[in-house]
Amino acid sequence: MSYAGTATGPQRPRRNFVASFLDPLIAFVSAHPWLAYLALFLAAWLEAVPVAGAVIPGSTIILALSALVPGGELRLEPVLAAAISGALLGDGTAFWIGHRAQRKILDAWPMSNYPRLIAQSEAFFHRWGALAVFFARFVPPIRAFVPITAGALGMPPPRFYAVNIPAILLWAAAHVLPGVLAVSALHQYAGISRHTGVGKHYWMLAVAGGALIIALATWAIRRWRGRSMIKPTAEKTRGDFRQDSEVSSRRAPPS
Repeated sequence: MSYAGTATGPQRPRRNFVASFLDPLIAFVSAHPWLAYLALFLAAWLEAVPVAGAVIPGSTIILALSALVPGGELRLEPVLAAAISGALLGDGTAFWIGHRAQRKILDAWPMSNYPRLIAQSEAFFHRWGALAVFFARFVPPIRAFVPITAGALGMPPPRFYAVNIPAILLWAAAHVLPGVLAVSALHQYAGISRHTGVGKHYWMLAVAGGALIIALATWAIRRWRGRSMIKPTAEKTRGDFRQDSEVSSRRAPPS
């Protein structure tokens, strides 16, 4: 019996769940790259806005979308330009709001809802001075509060921009180039074809997983610190109460 006529041709490889989710997104970005550049700009801008920057995962978005540069879906120059311009606008707007409103802006809503972050930003600024503007660019979520704090505390605008602009240039490169280099290395040295998109999948999963781990670790550390601050306070209260009781019993006249 001959099976010559039963050949069905090459079978399409099965796509896993990750590919079925990411491939349509990548195809959409490839067809509408201007939306990706807009998303990069908004991510960098909102991450620099006080309060919003504490919850917007701007760095994660920029790191993930940078994986689309080696495959040609996005171009490196517009990606860097979108991230830089968004960060400049966000930091500059926050600084000028603080510069015009002065100290009272730190006590106004919605800043008043984040006294711990405001205190950390002030302490960071007082410790490092102008360099706080540089270092804060790489320390979320303080990066969203230091520019407005610098303006509120009277930092001169030329001095602010002299530190802020180099920090943003370095920050943008540090967020875009790792994805470009990592995916390019996977294609060149790991034997992964550029047409499969597997390199992009690996990088995007690594970014998402890393962001999730950092978020969980931050939450756990804050929760542990909160408990460690409450426990000594409770123990001190009980100790003070025992001490007061002993003093009162010694002072009480005998019956």
